[in-house]
Amino acid sequence: MRILVTGSTGYIGSRLVPILLGDGHDVLAAMRDDSKASSFSWGDDVTPVHFDITDEKSIDAALDGADAVVYLVHSMDDGDFVTKDREAAQAVAHAAEKHGVGRIVYLSGHVPDDDEDLSDHIRSRLQVEEVFLNSSVPATVFRAAIILGSGSTSFELVRRMVERLPVTPVPSWMVKKVQPIATTDVLHIIAAALGDDPIPGSYDIGGTEVLTYPELLTRYATVAELSRPQFRVPLVPTPIVGRAVAAITQMPPGTVISLVDSLHHDMIVRRGNAATDTFAHAVDSLVGIDESIRRSLTASSHDGTDAEGTTDPQSAADTDPSWAGGVVSIDRDGRVRHDVSGRFSRALLHPRS
Repeated sequence: MRILVTGSTGYIGSRLVPILLGDGHDVLAAMRDDSKASSFSWGDDVTPVHFDITDEKSIDAALDGADAVVYLVHSMDDGDFVTKDREAAQAVAHAAEKHGVGRIVYLSGHVPDDDEDLSDHIRSRLQVEEVFLNSSVPATVFRAAIILGSGSTSFELVRRMVERLPVTPVPSWMVKKVQPIATTDVLHIIAAALGDDPIPGSYDIGGTEVLTYPELLTRYATVAELSRPQFRVPLVPTPIVGRAVAAITQMPPGTVISLVDSLHHDMIVRRGNAATDTFAHAVDSLVGIDESIRRSLTASSHDGTDAEGTTDPQSAADTDPSWAGGVVSIDRDGRVRHDVSGRFSRALLHPRS
């Protein structure tokens, strides 16, 4: 099957491409700058395709000849992303219908049952999936909340909040339930949706455990062997928290603020609508939270994400964003190491030393 992967140079896309190649697919790697393909180990094994979501002609040309499209484009840190993402999805759906594309697979975000007070981030994801589900092309939508893996925006947010704050303030409204899922499980579920026949519909993907966001911070701290007491902070407005978290983590502000805003809602799998039921053949067993974190902090070789099949998709990649990464790592013997080479890092990791 000829599969067009949009967002192929992004976090999920760059790790998905080698899995699709391993499954025997021909991959059209869509990217705004097609010279970027050479930066990836799979660059010589794909067909780079120019793709710009603001240019309908490039979208039309990219989908010509594709059997399926994996849509991984989001613009959370770029102006009016709600309108931009909806219009891009409409252009992709139109081009898919025009060129007889057999299916669209879209990685969306968790959408709570109560849709009265959705953040722009969640509302945008919902609009995009509605565009695809309402088109004549069979569409499979996967809704993920927190994806655990080095380089994932949600994981990096957890990593930096824990590593950079000796004591963690927790706004009272942030004690909502989350159901994180490992990057490797997300990838294999997406790949399973590209089997012989399309399985249209909207499905939630979540991992093995449901916990609160503060509990997730504690789990990271435990694996990283860091002492991180927490205290509740009442009546703190969401915009203030979002800006503070962006300043602490030094990650893209628009993205961070959007993610923080989504923590007003429980982000758990809807009953009877789990992708892991419909696509159970995709994963033998889901990776647990602690193992996901450990593998994300370890430079190791568990299963294939590069062209040679030697890199764990949970691990960091050279092509991840410049803001990804932290000061805690785990060596291949399982020993936790803290990089305290700088005064700043030493003071944060071990405030009493």
